[in-house]
Amino acid sequence: MSDAYHIPVLLDETISALKIKKDGLYFDATLGGSGHSEAILQAGGRIIATDLDSDAIEHGYERLKAYEGRFTLIKSNFKNFGDIAEQLKIDTIDGAIIDLGLSSHQLNTPNKGFAFRLDGELDMRMDSTQKLNAKIVVNEYSLDELVKIFFAYGEERFSKKIAANIIKRRERAPIETTTELAEIIRKSVPYDSQLHSITRCFQAIRIEVNDELNGLEDVINDIVDKLAPGARLCVIAFHSLEDRIVKQTFNLLCTDCICDKSLPICACGHKATCIHVGKPIRPGKLERENNKRSESAILRIIEKK
Repeated sequence: MSDAYHIPVLLDETISALKIKKDGLYFDATLGGSGHSEAILQAGGRIIATDLDSDAIEHGYERLKAYEGRFTLIKSNFKNFGDIAEQLKIDTIDGAIIDLGLSSHQLNTPNKGFAFRLDGELDMRMDSTQKLNAKIVVNEYSLDELVKIFFAYGEERFSKKIAANIIKRRERAPIETTTELAEIIRKSVPYDSQLHSITRCFQAIRIEVNDELNGLEDVINDIVDKLAPGARLCVIAFHSLEDRIVKQTFNLLCTDCICDKSLPICACGHKATCIHVGKPIRPGKLERENNKRSESAILRIIEKK
């Protein structure tokens, strides 16, 4: 249930958690390689799926053609779910999945600019039609702006040194490629930090380019509003920043009173709309061995009351 385009992460665990109903309607927020969508269709469900990457939409139509009439693919940011549901006149859905990772296709295509091990243009756009790309961030952001995103989105302790060296290097000529940027970062940090620093800085630039963290809490709430009673939302995160948002949002949705604990009685009137389903799930040993990109994944599940 995978192909060369992308290997879906935590596939069996996610499909099992969703409890697919025949002819039930499910939202696949991040289509990617269509692995999760195909599994839902094979189990008898129907799909609405979104992706910003035109390649993913094109690949999805080809991969899912055997299920024509049971899926709708939309080139859009999944954070527009509220508007999409309104346009399609959707009152309820029977489950949803948000996979926040990149597809193997995105990582393996040099000129998409996501992978520092491949020599390609500095791009990193999930939507190739948007203006802001990694080249603009690297070559036009100020020292303070670069430091801020490396520290906030990459939790990089050598942010100032790396940003300063980027500024110094681009004064001679624009930084054009992923390998040029990776080499600047490599030379800015101690040997034992090089790989981690490059990974963190590329992550930070990617988050900035695609505005990945803003709106995540809102769309989780939008999706939960449309879940039928007993329906579940599964979210797969790949780094601590996005997982923290998912965890905090889920906790709030699953908590009654959110008043200051020092108050003698509840004054907020907040009521839980969901319950946690089990503990967070990480890939097993076999999946980690077969798909190295799954190693940091964590799946959280909630169910609508």
